[in-house]
Amino acid sequence: MTEEVRLNRFLARAGVASRRGADDIIAERRVRVNGEIVTEMGSKVSPTDRVEVDGRPITPAGLVYILLNKPTDTITTADDEKGRKTVLDLVDLEGGEGDALFPVGRLDRNTTGALLLTTDGDLAHRLMHPRYGANKLYLATTERPVTAPEIEALRAGVELEDGLAKADQVGYVDEDKRKVALALHEGRNRQVRRMLEHLGHEVNALERVGYAGLDLSGLRRGRWRRLQAHEVNMLRRSVKLKAIVF
Repeated sequence: MTEEVRLNRFLARAGVASRRGADDIIAERRVRVNGEIVTEMGSKVSPTDRVEVDGRPITPAGLVYILLNKPTDTITTADDEKGRKTVLDLVDLEGGEGDALFPVGRLDRNTTGALLLTTDGDLAHRLMHPRYGANKLYLATTERPVTAPEIEALRAGVELEDGLAKADQVGYVDEDKRKVALALHEGRNRQVRRMLEHLGHEVNALERVGYAGLDLSGLRRGRWRRLQAHEVNMLRRSVKLKAIVF
């Protein structure tokens, strides 16, 4: 855990109870944070907080790593105040194991494809940090063909409101030139869409087909799978973290 999370999710991840059960425990005044009883629903805790239930120290449970093939019309967040479907609604894990999952980075509501979800805050933080530059591969379908000069512009960089943005690699996918593949390591908000829109293109579909060395082979839209041990350690090594013994 590297950022604040809801107290009920923290307790669920630690295996104390489900999120709903954790709410009951909080309401019963059985939870202390840094020595103080907490009863407010929605309270959050940080990595440095000391959490106790009935006087017993609580620590988060084991690490979980999920690769999801995100469908359209799905919000990339743990909770949505408007009640819209989130990526976590698609992942069904037994017990409280999935209650502390969170997405690594974001995909727009109607962008599909590879999305990593985990409880490993150290890994997530580094994968999203510009210093480590996790590779991302996108397939974009535009309303009209992308010209050769526009391909070069995407490679050289286009000036957006938050600075120069460019693809590490870019090329055509099919002969009518309405599909292009872009590889980049930056993770700015809506970056691929904004780059193409800057050149006057309407993006009809956008899919992330690869993320940090992971791909969607054999994974249908809306489905998910656990990462294998070698995939987890490949990710951790890529951001200078120690491998995990499974």
